[in-house]
Amino acid sequence: MTTAKFAYANNTNFFLASEALIAQPFAIVGVPFDGAVTNRPGARFGPQEIRRASLMLCDGIHPHFEVSPLGMVGDAGDMALPNATSLAEVRRCIEAQAAPLFAKHHCIFLGGDHSVTLPLLRAAKARFGPLALVHFDAHCDTWTDHFGEPSGHGTWTYEAIQEGLVSPRHTVQIGLRSSGVRAAREYVADQGGLIFTARQMRGLDGSHLDALIAQVRERLGDRPVYLTLDIDCLDPAFAPGTGTPEPGGMSSSQLLTWLEALATLQCVAMDCVEVAPAYDHAELTSHAAATMVWTYLSGQVAKRMATG
Repeated sequence: MTTAKFAYANNTNFFLASEALIAQPFAIVGVPFDGAVTNRPGARFGPQEIRRASLMLCDGIHPHFEVSPLGMVGDAGDMALPNATSLAEVRRCIEAQAAPLFAKHHCIFLGGDHSVTLPLLRAAKARFGPLALVHFDAHCDTWTDHFGEPSGHGTWTYEAIQEGLVSPRHTVQIGLRSSGVRAAREYVADQGGLIFTARQMRGLDGSHLDALIAQVRERLGDRPVYLTLDIDCLDPAFAPGTGTPEPGGMSSSQLLTWLEALATLQCVAMDCVEVAPAYDHAELTSHAAATMVWTYLSGQVAKRMATG
């Protein structure tokens, strides 16, 4: 862990490491692994670019929540991961490093490809019990294999349900639109969960999303919630820098509406994954990711301040 202090100057990264991370209720953690992608690699460089894109957020007051997370968040740096071809070994290392962080902090993880979410869920479930899951993504990630491999960045949701890490009825997928067999695309719904596709949300924003958001709030109630944000839930116009872009996705404003409205849930952790800077343009994707993480953090900080 680095020991740089937070500062308010605009040349200071919002997610720079706190001098005393242990004293901060919220922690930023990088998970720089992309060894399980099926299209374009590069998400291992996502954490550093999301941090870099947070530059202009360092001293900002969130315009909706009217708070800044600045004094309540520290950066634990990037996880030390083995230079291994074994996904199982990498996941063991991720879970082992996440466990003590969960014991002390509300964690926000910066990926990395989406395969890192499974070990994070394993560590979260050990700490908080069976979880509700809010999953923003273009892809269902419920395949039972990856081109003959038993696991990858498109199987983790299926594995999480099979392992009992998340409650199927309390699993919600938002933004799905990619091609795939029905058994995979509708797996969560067939298990009793909710799916809101990008097609369902076309042209909806603001108050028009309220009915969908209300369903999620009612369904999840006060269960502990893990929120995972694959940046490719956004249309490539808003987030081109990702490994598997899918046209026809959500807008940035739609995603912000969801994140602001779901801040009232009992969230215990978040991750933001699949930012691949090599394919980005004008840092659109890393800026979108940093803003979404900042918004999530601000919502959680506001709730913490309101409840004491």
